Amino acid sequence: MNIGLTLLALTTVLTTFTSGVDSPIAPDPNPFFSTYNTPFGVPPFAQIKPEHFEPAIDEGIRQQTAEIEIITRQKAAPTFANTVEALEASGDLLRRVNTVLGNLNGANTNDQLQKIAQTVAPKLAKHSDDIMLNPALFGRVKAVYDGRAKLKLSGDQQRLLEKMYKNFVRNGAALTADKQTRLRQINGDVSVLTLKFGQNLLAENNAYALVIDKADDLSGLPASVVAAAAEEAKKRKLTGTKWVFTLQNPSIMPFLQYADNRALREQLLKAYLERGNHNDEHDNKAIMANMVSLRAEKAQLLGYDNHAAYVLEESMAQTPDKVAQLLNQLWSATVPVAQQEAADLQAMMDKDEKANPGRNQKLASWDWRYYAEKLRKEKYALDEQELRPYFSLESVRDGIFMLTNRLYGLRFERRTDIPVYHEEAMAYEVKEADGRHIGIIYMDFFPRASKRGGAWMTSYRRQEADNGKKVTPVVSIVCNFSRPSGDAPALLTLNETSTFFHEFGHALHGLLSNVHYGSQSGTSVPRDFVELPSQIMENWAVEPEMLRLFAKHYKTGAVIPDVLVDKIKRSSLFNQGFETSEYLAASLLDMAYHTLKPDQTPTDVLAFEKQAMDKIGLIDQIPPRYRSTYFQHIFSGGYSAGYYSYIWSAVLDADAFEVFKQKGLFDPKSAQSFRKNVLEKGGTEDPMTLYRKFRGAEPDIKPLLRRRGLMKDV
Repeated sequence: MNIGLTLLALTTVLTTFTSGVDSPIAPDPNPFFSTYNTPFGVPPFAQIKPEHFEPAIDEGIRQQTAEIEIITRQKAAPTFANTVEALEASGDLLRRVNTVLGNLNGANTNDQLQKIAQTVAPKLAKHSDDIMLNPALFGRVKAVYDGRAKLKLSGDQQRLLEKMYKNFVRNGAALTADKQTRLRQINGDVSVLTLKFGQNLLAENNAYALVIDKADDLSGLPASVVAAAAEEAKKRKLTGTKWVFTLQNPSIMPFLQYADNRALREQLLKAYLERGNHNDEHDNKAIMANMVSLRAEKAQLLGYDNHAAYVLEESMAQTPDKVAQLLNQLWSATVPVAQQEAADLQAMMDKDEKANPGRNQKLASWDWRYYAEKLRKEKYALDEQELRPYFSLESVRDGIFMLTNRLYGLRFERRTDIPVYHEEAMAYEVKEADGRHIGIIYMDFFPRASKRGGAWMTSYRRQEADNGKKVTPVVSIVCNFSRPSGDAPALLTLNETSTFFHEFGHALHGLLSNVHYGSQSGTSVPRDFVELPSQIMENWAVEPEMLRLFAKHYKTGAVIPDVLVDKIKRSSLFNQGFETSEYLAASLLDMAYHTLKPDQTPTDVLAFEKQAMDKIGLIDQIPPRYRSTYFQHIFSGGYSAGYYSYIWSAVLDADAFEVFKQKGLFDPKSAQSFRKNVLEKGGTEDPMTLYRKFRGAEPDIKPLLRRRGLMKDV
């Protein structure tokens, strides 16, 4: 980034704030226009106000535009340093502001921030197009690219150049002027639609509440779930004795799993499945259909058959056909398992006279989790509520810290002097075994109205080199786990525990990055490779040897008994037909939308969805994990034509974990190889090359099939 500093020095850092003659108080200076005076240079959240974002984004755009003009107007012939590295280093202010705005919009938003995001989205899309469609800039990059064979570039420099050149071409730099004009329109429209989709979904999640005022309707629910619902009612200031259940996972999922009241299970699940589908101001049908059409048109403009072909060119999979091959192979193995599971649950339902009077009800989607839990207890004597006391949030967190210490020597120190963006977020300094600073990680665990659903890892500052000095990363993991209830701390489900391990794997990818160029740091890898570091971490969460180290009863401190560890292990294949089916169905739905041509865009997205699911033979009792109108991953989360990535990476992680199974769960040599060849390398090399360097061979699908109990069907 040394060139970036030179460029910034040549540009004027403007916006001087002055008070009017009659104003006794000067407005607050914009914190984005100064170096952050905070520990480790994290954003000064307390000083950042909504009104600071738009002027800072405008100034960031102005600065980067000036930096690019310096690149294009110089008389010197294009070189790697004066063109490629200079462009790589540009836009520092804009990147910093955008990062904070985007992250706050996901984790701690409000009406003002959402309006700002909608206002600046077209500006940012236009600015991006102004760069990608700048003929003089592209001409210089192309000149360097065309002469690359004569340049003595390092491996990461070659990859940076190739990626940059392809990025220009993939963003329309080689198109005719009229096609570039249309491309600009598409990009601007999609940027706004993407935001609107996510904002609608957040509004839908917050708008619904199942209010219960009869204790009998709570039959079957664990005491901790009832207590949490009572606290939610109290928080909403409802009068009388009431309990509130929401569409947040920690609320809806245990209700579907334990509530005896079938009608209420149906009501709650239908509300969940119909999000974004109410023909009102928050309806997402037209938005997503428009996005599908625009993406298809953009792909065609750029010379691709469809959006999936465009996206997958830069992935490990490379083509829609390869994705289809994997998904179909897994689907054919999964369907018989799911069908047998449905038959088993129907048989249990037929025997359940209390919940199914007359024994003539057919198993429905709102029954699946309820009877699956009963069957789990019958087959394995395993009640998930039995496990939760051993998975307090603190125990799981300490277990993850212990694991990463044993694997990589990392140490974590809570820092209360570091600014946080919300009072519930916590900051930790991450250090090497010898005490050297690695980076900062924020952790934010519980649901709230200002936070979107799900769990994710993000970054406030990427790792890179600046004048030969390493710039350390600032990352964050954001979750929606079960809150503390009554006198008990936050007690996680086994699924929430796995999610914590998963997101921490992403965080390690960002924290342990060791690259020169910021655009190659950490998680800047193809979607179907980025899930490897996260998903391999999930393996440790349920290994008996690991469980005995961290799963301790929150009251007594007693280690989880062997009988429960054995039950977890024996039940690992339970309900895999359901879990794999709902995931694969969503992946196939994603591909169905994004392999369409512009003239094939459905006018009725619900009918299209049904047709796509009928075509693959998804059984009625299993809806896709994400239906169209709330499929945030692909319409607001950057995973369009990429939701398959989780299962592609699952092949990698199952195969990669075999190394630790063979050489030792905490084998330091294997861990250091994974760190060196995967976690540290970011996007500096081809992902399959990195994987082979760690594993010694390309991945085998058999470990995944064995892990999911699907091997016999292939």
